[in-house]
Amino acid sequence: MGPWAAVLGLLGVLAGGIIGVYAASLLLAPRGSLEAGPFLSGARPREHALSRFHVRWYAVTLLFLAFDMEMVFMYPWAVVVAEVGAGALVEMFAFLGLLMVGVLYAWREGALRWA
Repeated sequence: MGPWAAVLGLLGVLAGGIIGVYAASLLLAPRGSLEAGPFLSGARPREHALSRFHVRWYAVTLLFLAFDMEMVFMYPWAVVVAEVGAGALVEMFAFLGLLMVGVLYAWREGALRWA
């Protein structure tokens, strides 16, 4: 029962903390409805949240996702590159070269042109 007593004690402290936060919110929160929204520093939005975006934003989004995925693969690579050696360096530069080919293709097709 020893290890489970610690777990149950921790769950009790967690439940007490959650109940305490809710109680503090009920006691300290202002009464009535809010007149301003939580976004845009309280200003009303000019358009609906589900409004359409221009098609060029989709290309920018795809480029962002490509470079975001690059970072997802580069962080673990940076941890093990010293252990693996030169092979890891060659593989990473091949990966970066592939990404650069994608960027050059997008640039050639005009995905990065705004006017």
